[in-house]
Amino acid sequence: MKTHHLRPPLSEEAVRELRIGDRVYLSGRLYTARDAAHKRLIQALDQGEEIPVPLQGAVIYYVGPTPAPPGRPIGSAGPTTSYRMDSFSPRLYSLGLRATMGKGRRSPEVKQALQQYGGVYLAATGGAGALLSQCITKARIIAYEDLGPEAVRELSVENFPAVVANDSHGGELFAQPRRSG
Repeated sequence: MKTHHLRPPLSEEAVRELRIGDRVYLSGRLYTARDAAHKRLIQALDQGEEIPVPLQGAVIYYVGPTPAPPGRPIGSAGPTTSYRMDSFSPRLYSLGLRATMGKGRRSPEVKQALQQYGGVYLAATGGAGALLSQCITKARIIAYEDLGPEAVRELSVENFPAVVANDSHGGELFAQPRRSG
């Protein structure tokens, strides 16, 4: 297992170097979107409209952050369960999305899209939202403000930690046998 320090937008080449279990530290720009926002993104694409997230090389973090406390750009920002976005994700990967980040397993369709389009699924640590928010230096809503915590945000992050859970080679961390220790 290796450690990678990555700065989005991510290239397909960089993503294809990642393997399950690798540690990733992201610095730069991430986007947030959950299921309600994904539904709107897909509807916009279906209608031939431009979407507010530049997908080429992007990372989408599945999070619905809490309100920002005084002096902070964002509140607790822990990952949400990813499978709710599985029906939308393959299309976004086909349009240049390189990584998604959340918690839990992904569907066979998402895992196939990762292989086909050169994508990766990163797992962030569930239950550590307050700690993860310390890696976020800026946050601003860029679309769908009416969705509240589920609005699409642009985040600036420094050394945001994650683990490669599904790679572009068909590897799946959740399918690996546990090691006794």
